[in-house]
Amino acid sequence: MATIEARDFKILVTGGAGYIGSHTVVELQQQGFPVVVIDDLSNSRASVIGRIGEITGVEPEFHRFDLTDRSRTAAFFADHPGLGAVIHFAAFKAVGESMGAPLKYYRNNLASLVNVLEGMRDARVGNLVFSSSCTVYGQPDELPVRETSPVKDAWSPYGNTKQMSEQIIRFSTAACGIRAIALRYFNPVGAHGSALIGELPLGVPANLVPFITQTAAGRRECLSVFGTDYPTPDGTAIRDYIHVVDLAKAHVAAVCRMADGRAQADFEVFNVGTGDGHSVREVVQAFERVSGRKLPVRYVGRRPGDIVEVWADTSLAGEALGWKAEKTLDEMMLSAWRWQQALEGQ
Repeated sequence: MATIEARDFKILVTGGAGYIGSHTVVELQQQGFPVVVIDDLSNSRASVIGRIGEITGVEPEFHRFDLTDRSRTAAFFADHPGLGAVIHFAAFKAVGESMGAPLKYYRNNLASLVNVLEGMRDARVGNLVFSSSCTVYGQPDELPVRETSPVKDAWSPYGNTKQMSEQIIRFSTAACGIRAIALRYFNPVGAHGSALIGELPLGVPANLVPFITQTAAGRRECLSVFGTDYPTPDGTAIRDYIHVVDLAKAHVAAVCRMADGRAQADFEVFNVGTGDGHSVREVVQAFERVSGRKLPVRYVGRRPGDIVEVWADTSLAGEALGWKAEKTLDEMMLSAWRWQQALEGQ
């Protein structure tokens, strides 16, 4: 995939010990890119860095600190000349939590981004891939969602921070000499085929799939399904679930697009999903099918901040990035279950 001289193009991955970040570091290193990771380990573990090394044969350079620390962030960029790109994952990401702690989300997600952009400007780092989200669309009027679909009022502070972050980047690119691509993720799930890295939430999971796998493993009494009265075929919410390895590969494609000079504008946006929507019930059924486990399920009321349904039109990402999601829902669920089984064996 990489057509540039990868060995000479060092990439900073913020939040690189986290779920999507760690899988992206693996894909980058397997393409020959040297990687530096910054993570404050607020929702990840330092052992992930060693596991990346087990998979790729190369342990990335790792720095632990909080990117909302402006002076520390500036010092990092001053001490690391020659970075070719930044992939910015570091952010709080739970929709439900953001509803109860909005200021926590605004302070962390926006201040860290501004500090990174200032560091890039001062160090003349010219390429940024930003971890955005389909939550910027709110509840779309039409499906599938296209990049040209309206960015509507956010349904959560988390989604609002992604909207605001995109605007900050859009207005900063030309002024700071930066090219940027925002990847609007849909719902990342699954784990690396090695079962060495995967989604590892600290505390009670906020996302569906780790709650499913923990329930199957006996760590949770039952799975709570939030809302059965949505105007969907089976009454449960619908999302576009994408395997985390497919998603990680999209980041490599985005870096290469900018580094190869193929970007058509200072700021570009691409949807990253499969193009298919699956309901919560369908996800549960897929997990039960591949795992052979019957899940105890409790149906409860809707969760604040959740939209009814959303899935992506990914044709633009296919044309511009040369990227397409490949893994099926069953493959996603099986990899997630193997990861949970590996955790249980530790």
